[in-house]
Amino acid sequence: MLFNSYIFIFIFLPITLAGFYLIGGSGHHRIAISWLVGASLFFYGWWSPAYLGLILTSILVNYALGVSLGNRSTQGGKKVLTLGIAFNLALIGYFKYANFFINNINWAFGSTFHLETIILPLAISFFTFQQVAYLVDAYRGETREYNFLHYCLFVTFFPQLIAGPIVYHKEMLPQFAKDMIYRLNHERLAAGLTLFIIGLFKKVALADEVANAATPVFNAAELGVTLTFFEGWGGALAYTLQLYFDFSGYSDMAIGLACMFGIHLPINFHSPYKAVNIIEFWRRWHMTLSRFMRDYLYIPLGGNRLGRVRQFVNLMIIMFLGGLWHGADWTFVLWGILHGFYLVVNHAWHAFRRVMGHDMQNSSAFGRGLSGLLTFIAVVISWVFFRSESFAGAAHILNAMAGANGISLPVSLETHLGASASWLKDFGIVFNGLFYNGLTSWTQGVAAIVTLLSIALFLPNTQQFMRDYRPPVQILPAGQETRNTRLKWQPSAGYALLMAFILYLSINSLTKASEFLYFNF
Repeated sequence: MLFNSYIFIFIFLPITLAGFYLIGGSGHHRIAISWLVGASLFFYGWWSPAYLGLILTSILVNYALGVSLGNRSTQGGKKVLTLGIAFNLALIGYFKYANFFINNINWAFGSTFHLETIILPLAISFFTFQQVAYLVDAYRGETREYNFLHYCLFVTFFPQLIAGPIVYHKEMLPQFAKDMIYRLNHERLAAGLTLFIIGLFKKVALADEVANAATPVFNAAELGVTLTFFEGWGGALAYTLQLYFDFSGYSDMAIGLACMFGIHLPINFHSPYKAVNIIEFWRRWHMTLSRFMRDYLYIPLGGNRLGRVRQFVNLMIIMFLGGLWHGADWTFVLWGILHGFYLVVNHAWHAFRRVMGHDMQNSSAFGRGLSGLLTFIAVVISWVFFRSESFAGAAHILNAMAGANGISLPVSLETHLGASASWLKDFGIVFNGLFYNGLTSWTQGVAAIVTLLSIALFLPNTQQFMRDYRPPVQILPAGQETRNTRLKWQPSAGYALLMAFILYLSINSLTKASEFLYFNF
């Protein structure tokens, strides 16, 4: 069941909300939690009931291990933790990476091992990592859970089950114990609904529309079609914006849905394309994943405490694993390695500047602008590998972006440019290009890219717009707090009408429900 579907918006969500508050408001809190767990399992099983057994097994095993780790008298805590991590990695390893591993063994050694294609269960990456974090925190004595029903809700809570945000046990469980979440709060409901509508609009009206400019280009590249400079950049930029509005839209919807139930989830995006370096980019993009990798991979590996070289090695390791986490394909691995290289260069540059005595807090507007542009270009290049189905397809896109196939403008522009067209031809520019296959016109593609890029770079983001109703789970880094803007939501009739209009536009765009891109990870 998709957030962006009629059955979710008009049937599942209203029934689940009404049931939760009717039961919880009458004082039956445990039954209300049971209702929400049951609804979440129904939501998960909508795609494939067969995988309900998988998530329930994962919950039972991890809960038992967590209780064991939380018992101070238990001996061999490290062995229990090791067993728990091994169980979770084996689970995700089989379902997500077994075919990938066998295919690479066959390629490397010429063997013919065969394994039936394994269908990747939805959300396995997210609910597995979430429970690994719980086990580690239980081992450290930072959290403990003896209420099985609460633990089930922690894992299965449907707003963030499929694609995050990745939450920590110590953030979620104290909220379930508060009586206030069981009482309907109209202002909180309105704020949650507003977040949901904004996210829905991002997905169906922005991400899905700009996908029409990205998909034909990447499909053409996989077929070996020769693309020109503007076609390559048009496709790459379109996908850059599609991915952002798709996943940030999902995160807004997830946070908004949770808010309707009185639960606060952490922020997952904070205008990442406004970042002025790649370090800042990763503090703004998929923030809960970055936090998880920092807390449970980077710091345990030594972080930056063991010298510069070891820090660089640690960065490459976590980004390699981050790439592999996103998908069992070498294009994802290369994407992760590329970002690891970016981070190493960025940290090395900062270290050099500090040695030279530069004031790291003082920079010119020109310097920030240039740094932001270089960062954005580096990110766009990396997304080519992330989106491409093969190295060959990625190479075709990148060659076009580098101008190896020439620079071509639409035929229709030649007549409009008049004498300027001849001047451009003298520089080798030809007029025979269009977005591949005519699926997206040049005008529509450029307009969509310019519009969405302007929104991402210049308009306030969701948490700035909703700053007076910001969730208490705050993970924004220092210096990146929400800034004051004139646009600020408040529970008023004017904003109610505006959100109703945006919802109307979004519902009209639900002609074909499309999955969120991160559902594949």
